[in-house]
Amino acid sequence: MPTMSYLIERRQEEKDRRRAEIIDAAEALYAETGWDGITMDQVARRARLSRALLYVYFKDKGDLHLALVERSLDALRSRFMAAREGHATGLAQVEAIGRAYLAFSVETPHYFDACARYQAHAETAHQAGPAPCNEAACEAAGFGVHEVIVESLNRGVADGTIRANLGDPFVTALALWAFTHGMIQIASSKGPQIVRGGTPVQAFIEHGLDLALRALKP
Repeated sequence: MPTMSYLIERRQEEKDRRRAEIIDAAEALYAETGWDGITMDQVARRARLSRALLYVYFKDKGDLHLALVERSLDALRSRFMAAREGHATGLAQVEAIGRAYLAFSVETPHYFDACARYQAHAETAHQAGPAPCNEAACEAAGFGVHEVIVESLNRGVADGTIRANLGDPFVTALALWAFTHGMIQIASSKGPQIVRGGTPVQAFIEHGLDLALRALKP
């Protein structure tokens, strides 16, 4: 006869599997049509679940979006970690991470959009206690992404390719992210205008990357 702990474990595995299937369904729709046009009914149909059961796992569309943001940030962290492999210096790693972010925005635009929406949304105050589960998971995932950049910045300071008076490496990582994120958005939304001004979009991006890297050098 199965033990109680075994039954509890199996129940949790089933819940985790179903939750992942819901996120898979939402991600597929996101990639196909964008986020604004998606309804919870569509997600339920794609996941082959009842609408009522969907709301057991996610209280609303915003809550489901946070789960997608967490997945996007986890994917971004993996890309950053893979990008810095094979680069001996901290500065070279930081450049590789920046280029990986550019590739992320092009190759998985729904992930980039999920992160952009999350970052543009004002954080909800939680005076009575900790942030809700999915929001806290996004915060933790975002911290993990920035930690990869921090590690490479610290390596660069140690090997001399990044200036020693850089300041707080975590704040620097945030600034680099903000700069690169904004550059990607401008290149995407204002690309034709940049071209009409006489500058190819890729040249604009390369110039931006060069500015950021020169600011780090000794």
